[in-house]
Amino acid sequence: MKAVLVTGVSSGIGYGTAKEFARCGYQVFGSVRKAEDAERLTKEIRSNFTPLVFDVTDSQALHRAAQQVASMLEGRGLAGLINNAGIATSGPLAYQPLDEIRWQFEVNVIAPIAVTQAFLPLLKVRQSPTSKPGRIINISSVGGKIAAPFIGAYAGSKHAIEGISHSLRRELQLHGIDVIVIGPGAVNTPIWDKESAQKTSRYAATEYGKPFQAFQRYFVSIGKAGYSPEAVGRFITKVFETQNPKTRYAIVPNPLPNWFLPLLLPNHWLDKLIGRNFGLLPK
Repeated sequence: MKAVLVTGVSSGIGYGTAKEFARCGYQVFGSVRKAEDAERLTKEIRSNFTPLVFDVTDSQALHRAAQQVASMLEGRGLAGLINNAGIATSGPLAYQPLDEIRWQFEVNVIAPIAVTQAFLPLLKVRQSPTSKPGRIINISSVGGKIAAPFIGAYAGSKHAIEGISHSLRRELQLHGIDVIVIGPGAVNTPIWDKESAQKTSRYAATEYGKPFQAFQRYFVSIGKAGYSPEAVGRFITKVFETQNPKTRYAIVPNPLPNWFLPLLLPNHWLDKLIGRNFGLLPK
């Protein structure tokens, strides 16, 4: 049985991905930060699933988890690592607290590198003399290519993951380990119903009050209309099992207006469209 590690499986994309890999017969190790989530997921996913309770920003806990996985695999290696754990912050960069921006990069950029370093020895192990070593999938975002206003810190972190993935893929050619980027668009998860997704008062006293409010409303509506976590999980599993995958994949609802056109338009044209839609420019 092939084994994979998925980080951040308590909800959203990670949850859907862990479920799908388990359904396909993989031994799945999934990271969560809370013991209650570990217990819940063990009951929900059941077969082939082992929770790992650690925070991806805690280096000591991370290395203990790597030792635990190595012990359970008993000389076998990991077939795959899916770096999914992440957070999203929002706000105008002119006012967003620097500590919040630093934490955004700590979780979304530094942590995936730390996870990769910790589990790389297990990815190098070949299952047989003729088999390939493990494969890494880094979860980026539409924001890794198209930076909307008010998610600059998040988009910056995902742009960083894109660049890091290219460098890592070229470095890991030495070991035969491939690195693939998957950039999902909107995904419908419970996060869109939480107060943090609805709250817009934080910057109400600034010149960005109304534009930020308009953006948050739009962002939540797009999120609720997005793919299910299970659909994204199926896509990730399919890419993982592709014999000769591309270096990057996008999975975006309504790809023409949400992906292809923004990439084709000149930047200043797109600036003006976005500015007028959210009240950053007069209509």
